[in-house]
Amino acid sequence: MTTSNSAADRRVVITGVGVLSPLGIGAETFWQNLRAGHSGIAPIRLMSHSAAPQNIGGEIRDFDEQSAKKTYLKPLRKSLKVMCREIQLGTASAALALEHAGFAVGDKGLEPGQLNHERLGVDFGANLMFSPPEVLQDPCSKCVDDDDPQHAFHYERWGPEGENAGATSGMGSMEPLWLLRYLPNMPACHIGIFADARGPSNSLTLDEASGNLSIAEAWRIVRRDKADVMIAGTTGTRLHPVKTLHAALWDELAESDEPPQCWCRPFDQRRTGQVVAEGACSLILEEESHARNRGAQILGRVRGAGAACVVSRDGRPQPRKALAAAMRKALGDAGLTPGDIGHINAHGLGGRRADIEEAIAIHEVFGPHAATVPVTALKSALGNSGSGCGTLELAGSLLALQEALIPVTLNYETPDPECPLTIIHGEPRRTDNPIVLSINVTRMGQASALIVEAGA
Repeated sequence: MTTSNSAADRRVVITGVGVLSPLGIGAETFWQNLRAGHSGIAPIRLMSHSAAPQNIGGEIRDFDEQSAKKTYLKPLRKSLKVMCREIQLGTASAALALEHAGFAVGDKGLEPGQLNHERLGVDFGANLMFSPPEVLQDPCSKCVDDDDPQHAFHYERWGPEGENAGATSGMGSMEPLWLLRYLPNMPACHIGIFADARGPSNSLTLDEASGNLSIAEAWRIVRRDKADVMIAGTTGTRLHPVKTLHAALWDELAESDEPPQCWCRPFDQRRTGQVVAEGACSLILEEESHARNRGAQILGRVRGAGAACVVSRDGRPQPRKALAAAMRKALGDAGLTPGDIGHINAHGLGGRRADIEEAIAIHEVFGPHAATVPVTALKSALGNSGSGCGTLELAGSLLALQEALIPVTLNYETPDPECPLTIIHGEPRRTDNPIVLSINVTRMGQASALIVEAGA
């Protein structure tokens, strides 16, 4: 179906949510566990050891390749061999979102005849992806002499020509489809195949900022009348042998003698850092009349979006300034004021300095409203899944607002005078304001903000 409304008149609504998270799989399970104040942070079972303190993280417990082959990804079961776990999670989240939106999904993917596939697009975010070290172990060993105490790597052996080429070289020992398993644009590709989406398609890789940006871009595509339906979302993980090393080297990671579910404490005075995690979430965005004509349940609508990247003249990231700029742009885009916002779903990393910077940014933008606007931080329950975090956090607020609630921040016990915010904790709070501002920022100073209004 193609509508003739101008871009300014085309309202974009959200009709489906697909979630794979440390709090469960599926929108209903995810929300019920979030509502109950459960935590998904626990000892990691995917890896027996990692650089994460005490091998603690936010893991999706009920997902593996075999279960995916029989359920979420049955239409793509032959393609699973070219999907790493992150790609599988992202593609599965899209399948769940389509079902949640009321589309029929069969053994061969999205059932035909439900919409114009030329007007169905995909906008998806992901982290940079890495293969596990063991995948490269044998190929690399062919380029090293066992009796060399320096273990020097002979680059000429990696891909030699002539009689030394083939299986005896490092490259010749690689699995043939290795690269396809770890490309961050592959979630969008597989989702496009699954849904037979022939409309606009794009992939974003901006770490934690990816979620809001993917949804914002999909929203603008529908508003511009380039699509009627967009599948927008992200997948991400920091539960990886290499990525946990990066986190240990670059980030402030939480550690405590308390149970793991108490480790992540956004904005609390006793916070010690973030917790690594994995997750994926997709939303279905539709032009409003398209959704109503097919009788879809409308969960909410996108009102505005903003983004910014700020660094100093000497190249140092400025996350506070980036967050403030992104929030201002989103408010302006939506035609709203700070007083119109019902609650903020904060980045809430749990870092000692990071949370202060975020609190300052909120005060700079919200002024006198900053001390009273409710704030929640869902990484306290989910951990930080990199690119996956933004859509999961937005989904938490969107689902909570279906019951006129604001979800809680776990482990907030001792207010920090340097983070003077109204943090929702203890129990979900009743609200009559269905507008949420969701914000995220990367360690490189890239920030994104999205404003969504729940309800039809």
